[in-house]
Amino acid sequence: MMAELIKNVEHGKVFGLKDLVELEAGKVNSLTLSQTPGCKVTVFAIDADEGMSSHAAPGDALITVLEGTGEITVNDVPHQLNAGESIVMTAGSPHSVRGVTPFKMQLTVVKPTE
Repeated sequence: MMAELIKNVEHGKVFGLKDLVELEAGKVNSLTLSQTPGCKVTVFAIDADEGMSSHAAPGDALITVLEGTGEITVNDVPHQLNAGESIVMTAGSPHSVRGVTPFKMQLTVVKPTE
C-alpha cells in the first residue's frame, strides 16, 4: 500500500481547512497536510501581530487566507488579504506574514524536483 500523500485529515470525509488549526493568543500554530520533494501544504493559525519574519522559499509559494485578515509583504510591498483571497510569491522572493486580525491561511509551496 502506498503511503498517504495527504496526511493529518480523514480521507473521503468533508472538512473545513480552517477547522484543522486552532488560534491561540500570541502564537503561530501549523499543521502540515503534505510534504513531498516537489510540494508542501501547510495550514496556519496566526494571532494578530504574530507571524513569520522575512524569509524566502525554494519554490513558488501560494497563500490563501481562510479566515480573518493577514498582511503578506512581498519584496517590501505589503498586501492585505481577507478570507478567500490569495497571493503567489515567486521562488526566492523575500516575504513575511503578519496577522492584522487573528487569521488562518493555507500555504502551498511548489518547487522543482530536479
